[in-house]
Amino acid sequence: MRINRHLRRIVLIAALLDFSSNVKAIPPECDPDYILLQDEESCFKDLLKINISQADSQQPECRGFWDHLNCWPHADVGETVSQPCPRFLHNTGRVYRNCTEHGWTEPFPPHEIACEYAFETLTFPFEAPTSHGYFLYVQVMYSVGYAISTASLTIATATLCLFRRLHCTRNYVHIQLFLSFILRATFIFIRDAVLFSSDDHFHCDSYPVSCKIATTFSNYCIMANYSWLLAEGHYLYSLVSVSLFSQKRHLRWYIVLGWGSPMVIIVAWSLAKYTQENEGCWERRGHEGIWWILRVPVLLFIVVNLLFFLSIIRILVAKLRTQEMHRNELNQYRRLAKSTLLLVSLFGLHYVLFAFLPHKVSEIWNFIELAFASTQGFVVAVLYCFLNGEVQYEVQRRWRRWRLKQHLPGEARRQHGSMSQSVGAHTQVSFLTRGPSTRHSSLV
Repeated sequence: MRINRHLRRIVLIAALLDFSSNVKAIPPECDPDYILLQDEESCFKDLLKINISQADSQQPECRGFWDHLNCWPHADVGETVSQPCPRFLHNTGRVYRNCTEHGWTEPFPPHEIACEYAFETLTFPFEAPTSHGYFLYVQVMYSVGYAISTASLTIATATLCLFRRLHCTRNYVHIQLFLSFILRATFIFIRDAVLFSSDDHFHCDSYPVSCKIATTFSNYCIMANYSWLLAEGHYLYSLVSVSLFSQKRHLRWYIVLGWGSPMVIIVAWSLAKYTQENEGCWERRGHEGIWWILRVPVLLFIVVNLLFFLSIIRILVAKLRTQEMHRNELNQYRRLAKSTLLLVSLFGLHYVLFAFLPHKVSEIWNFIELAFASTQGFVVAVLYCFLNGEVQYEVQRRWRRWRLKQHLPGEARRQHGSMSQSVGAHTQVSFLTRGPSTRHSSLV
């Protein structure tokens, strides 16, 4: 049977995928040519069995055959036979042929329509061809945001670590929060590099272990980021509400809970994924129960942080209204209120807007949420470090000291030169004044 134009295009795509598989070493079970060869052998075996069983009966008008893509069984005139799309296309569509007095008709609809396969560009199976550009723009947007956040957070962390006078429990908590933001952005970059570095894994069911590990660590860093945001909320609440607050003792608990509790959650999620939904790179959300293992702690962190925010506002308003407070205490609480309103609202209120929305929301909401999440680290670095009065004072003090050191050696050299000149002149003068008297005494 002659292969029509559409089938030739399908075979060409299979040949191209086969070439790429040889170059990039795709496993045999993912090789299109290997899959087609298996289907062809299975087709000939099935047709042979049917021919042997129907040897004494009347031969059908349309005999079964292999058309290089599908196996078509024997059929009588007027019968319509359907076959699924080739396996290497990973599509649930079907192709049909009619059996007529003149033999088999051409397949309808064409494979590129029935199998929804784009011949111009290869798309991911979980993306619609029309949405590929949207996801590309979104990825570029949040990549730029995370890059800016990572750079600013790295500078802020180095600043808090280098200056000894900035070493205190408050800044130690800030440093842990900065590190959680940095790790979150770093592993998101690693996850994207592993998931989208090659299209090969999206054309077969073979997924490397590395992509699952990258997804797991990315989720852990996101959970740790939420955990340290909660630690910041509790720390600010303790400073305002508790009169005797042991900061060093609480720092140990913050470190244990900030990095340890997400580990427990991720281990439980990983075990559930491995046993119940070990598919793809673990980025899919097919099983809602497994997804709620991550979603419930995040919602809990957000709600508790929001309660801390409301309690802090209530306490600060009550203290600011007290007329018996000293002037310095009033200024201190005003500064604390300013930082609390800016920061707690940042990591509390905007998360509330998106936390209770379903994950299948409009593209605009997804864009806004990712824009907030990717640039949040930059805003935190600005509020906690770059606009902090203590940090600015320490940086300016170190800058003035450095400028003074650069200025003093020149002044010392100039003073040394002037002193040597004055000493030389004084020596000449002394010699001139003492010269005659010396000669006079010798003559005497």
